[in-house]
Amino acid sequence: MIKRLWYYRRVSLIALTPLLLLPLLLVIRTKEAECAFVLLLMATLWVTEVIPLSMTAMLPAALFPMFGIMKSSDVAKEYFKDFHLLLVGVTCLATSIEKWGLHRRIALRLVTMVGVNPAWLMLGFMSGCAFLSMWVQNTSAVTMVMPIVEAVLQQILKANEGGGVGEDNPNLQLDESDGCAEKMDEVLSDQRHPDVLEETFTVQIQTAPPPTPAAAQPPAPSRPKRDLMICKAMCISVAYSSNIGGISTLPGTSPNLIFSEYINQIYPNCSCVNFGNWLLMCLPISVIMLLLTWMWLCWLFIGSDFRLLWRCGGEKTERDKAARRVIEEEYRALGPMSPQEIFTGTVFLLMVSLWLTRSPGFIPGWASLFPQHSGFITDATVALLLGLLFFIVPAYRSSEKYETMISWADFQASMPWKVALLVGGGFALAEGTEVSGLSLWVAELLTPLGDLPVLATITVACVIVTTVTEVASNAATITIFLPILSPLAEAIQVNPLYVLIPTTLCTSFSFLLPVSNPPNAVVFAYGHIDTLDMVKAGLGVNVIGVLATLLAVSTWGVPLFSLDTYPDWAPVLPGFNSTAP
Repeated sequence: MIKRLWYYRRVSLIALTPLLLLPLLLVIRTKEAECAFVLLLMATLWVTEVIPLSMTAMLPAALFPMFGIMKSSDVAKEYFKDFHLLLVGVTCLATSIEKWGLHRRIALRLVTMVGVNPAWLMLGFMSGCAFLSMWVQNTSAVTMVMPIVEAVLQQILKANEGGGVGEDNPNLQLDESDGCAEKMDEVLSDQRHPDVLEETFTVQIQTAPPPTPAAAQPPAPSRPKRDLMICKAMCISVAYSSNIGGISTLPGTSPNLIFSEYINQIYPNCSCVNFGNWLLMCLPISVIMLLLTWMWLCWLFIGSDFRLLWRCGGEKTERDKAARRVIEEEYRALGPMSPQEIFTGTVFLLMVSLWLTRSPGFIPGWASLFPQHSGFITDATVALLLGLLFFIVPAYRSSEKYETMISWADFQASMPWKVALLVGGGFALAEGTEVSGLSLWVAELLTPLGDLPVLATITVACVIVTTVTEVASNAATITIFLPILSPLAEAIQVNPLYVLIPTTLCTSFSFLLPVSNPPNAVVFAYGHIDTLDMVKAGLGVNVIGVLATLLAVSTWGVPLFSLDTYPDWAPVLPGFNSTAP
């Protein structure tokens, strides 16, 4: 019965949405109305996901030529941009990191640096997952770290089997979770984003196999409540840290890259958004969010007595010894660094160094060595050139068969083609709003908002985006809002970056539900947490994220991007004068 109702829901949305929007075409009959029809239709289909996101993104290619908004050849150009070349290069690097196991070495090394106290251990896993998600897909970072976390948790639980009764958590009392199989069924039956696992982030890596029934069994009801809370805290922290770390770099999340390409397309004279400036702006946000989220989860699940974190010396508990033993055994099993890991790590460091020094802004970068080709070289150039090395350099020194670091099959399995199409559709939609005049119409409509304080307007936009991204994929959310928020900034004569940067970051703050993003769903499937756990924890992290973002754009972001002035690269609308906010 439920499946039948779900089927009729999909059919009804597909059939009724165009019918309800028909008055735009039949009554108003302007180019702006026709473009608004396409925009609203795509937004509805993206949010409800009644058809795949990537296929919804193809609607501009079919409808814009039919309405006479853009030629088919012009629309087609929007579906392959500099963004896609950067995506290819980063995917090559991420594929090699995952293939040769460099991610496990990085994660385990970071964990061993903080100790085995449950709170410090959680910070170690959060730091490792956040660092990995700066360079690889959020989902991939979680699937790389969670097997290590699960092994540690199982050893902690076994160490306490038959032991004394643990302490009850004074801050949050929740029922024990059900079996992993039941949780997986719930994820699959209730998940609103059936294919979002491949669409929310920049780079799609082959995920780790699902946990085996033995490894994924949740703690038994007889086990101490404190151990249950430690399991919940560990799992939720890994899911959240992947999103928190991803916002630090432009290749870190698809919303970041979509924003970057949108700025290059709509404001071609804007040269202030690059890898270095974004890192300087967003890395402190990530660090603040990571530390505050860690403290919030410690208080919520483990306990409010933070003095225990600084306890030094003394005899280690069985739990601490078991955790230390598992981590050391996992790290020893890796052995010494292989030549493949060394090469991958070297290329990784070289790629980051070249991104940072290409055009840092405060000093001439290495791109200035090519003055006759000013503006020709981008971050995509670096990523693509170094990414090609993985298809050239042999993986083994002496072998009868020439085998490169990664194969085309490895790359093809990792390349997020759905994200590429989705982003292309967003670029086509943004170009259509400009050509049709819809963006100018929206800007004039939103002019009265200029009477509000700028920070209040940005706060409202951040709250709206953070709410929508809980029920829609991150990439779809930012694609919908960019063509709306950009005219808003122009209408109130505010630097577009002042509005677009914080809202882009807030697109990644989908912490409330297991179906809000793929990392949440992956962690939820392990069976240690309930939906109520994630809702309670996610509310606090959402508040932390929005406040940290607003703090950044109103303090160090102002001199970094000149947010206090209306830039000369942004258009001045008819009837307006360029003034500072």
